[in-house]
Amino acid sequence: MARRQQYIFVEESHRGRGFLIGFIVVILLLLAVLFTANLAMTHTVAYTREYVTISDLPTALDNFTILHLSDLNGAELGDRQSAVKKAIGNRSGYGAVVLSGNMVGESGHVQPVLDLVSQMPTGTPVLLLPGAGDPALYATTAHASLSAYADWAQQLIDAGVILLDEPYAVTAGKGTVWFTPEELYTMDTVSTEKAWQNQIDMLNAQVEPLSADQAALKRTAEYQVQRMQRIREKIASMQESHVQIAVSHMPLSREAVAESRAWATSKVFSMSKVSLILSGGYCGGQWRIPGLGAVYVPELGFFPEDEKVTGMGYLAGVWQHISPGLGAGTDYPWFMPFRLFNAPGATMLVLTPHLY
Repeated sequence: MARRQQYIFVEESHRGRGFLIGFIVVILLLLAVLFTANLAMTHTVAYTREYVTISDLPTALDNFTILHLSDLNGAELGDRQSAVKKAIGNRSGYGAVVLSGNMVGESGHVQPVLDLVSQMPTGTPVLLLPGAGDPALYATTAHASLSAYADWAQQLIDAGVILLDEPYAVTAGKGTVWFTPEELYTMDTVSTEKAWQNQIDMLNAQVEPLSADQAALKRTAEYQVQRMQRIREKIASMQESHVQIAVSHMPLSREAVAESRAWATSKVFSMSKVSLILSGGYCGGQWRIPGLGAVYVPELGFFPEDEKVTGMGYLAGVWQHISPGLGAGTDYPWFMPFRLFNAPGATMLVLTPHLY
């Protein structure tokens, strides 16, 4: 009887071990499938079209299109960003391409952005607004050139990119669209100019010759004085019939937009005249659960409303488009350094007076 009990015990032990091994194998296979699926998804750029209804849109700007991209963060999506090129195809006729921040990213490696720019339609203005995660835009110490811009920024300028540190106008027939950094709607350019001029005066008052770093700082200060003057000149040239689009790296909240509109004093240049805000920053939520949305977003918490994370939203009387982004954001927790079930996205925005 003892032998029989021992035999039964050994048989059950083998079965338990076999079940555990089988379970582990199934889990590993499932993880491999999920990893492969996620790799394919996050290296395929989704191309979507969104209509932006502007009731008083001038006829000349009906169907004016904008290609909106954001948050590359130095990612490489195929050879020379071929995945982006594949997504947008051979489409041409965009009124503008807008890159709304964190394209270079903390690494400072500019080549992925240069490759991306090379894939954009020929003849279309490419506007780039630096984000908080990009290197400093201006050079306040000695560097490789005599430009007021940092080296990475100057490389992009040399490649034809328009750095959006002041309003930029795009004309289409008799219509005009202004793309403006959102911060300028609340900036006192006169006070800012005076502060930079004081910096120049202090450097000029020195008895000793300027060091290389001080000379670079002076060049930047002189550029900033001129920039403030150009900003005021461009604002003065805006007309009621012109369409204004504000560009912000991080999405604006309903409260921030409402406050900006309430405190507006200019009849032409104010947030109350803005028809569309272009932003990014959240990379679509980084980790997403299919059918449920983003798992966690800094500042918004767990499972936020998708309207606050990606896509079109309407807040305080103005449309805002939040780009799903192309790369992974660096503001997420350390264990979320990559996109999960979250395809990179390129969005074509179509301005229209019609409802869709």
